[in-house]
Amino acid sequence: MSTITFSSAAVVPARPATRLRLTARGRRVVLAIAAVPLAAGIAFAALSGGSAIASNEHVATASFETVTVMPGDTLWSIAEAVAPGADPREVIGDITRLNALQGGALQIGQEIAIPAGYAD
Repeated sequence: MSTITFSSAAVVPARPATRLRLTARGRRVVLAIAAVPLAAGIAFAALSGGSAIASNEHVATASFETVTVMPGDTLWSIAEAVAPGADPREVIGDITRLNALQGGALQIGQEIAIPAGYAD
């Protein structure tokens, strides 16, 4: 079996690490460099934030009437009742989109909004 022995002459002492020291001027430079992106972001927000100001324009509002679902009512029967001259499939599509109905399921007593173009 072999052994390895180290003598004190073979161990080289490590040099102490050099510490980085910033002068007062260096600290100001680092702070200024770090502040530039922050200042640019604030300036951008201040300049582009004015576009959210409300204007004096009139906004179109949706007008509709409501129908209460009775026992035995379906979307098809409601569509035929409110718009007898229109294609029921188009009326059902408009009613479904306006009321955000999923799968056309109706509940008795539910209030269904009818677009103003189809209301009497």
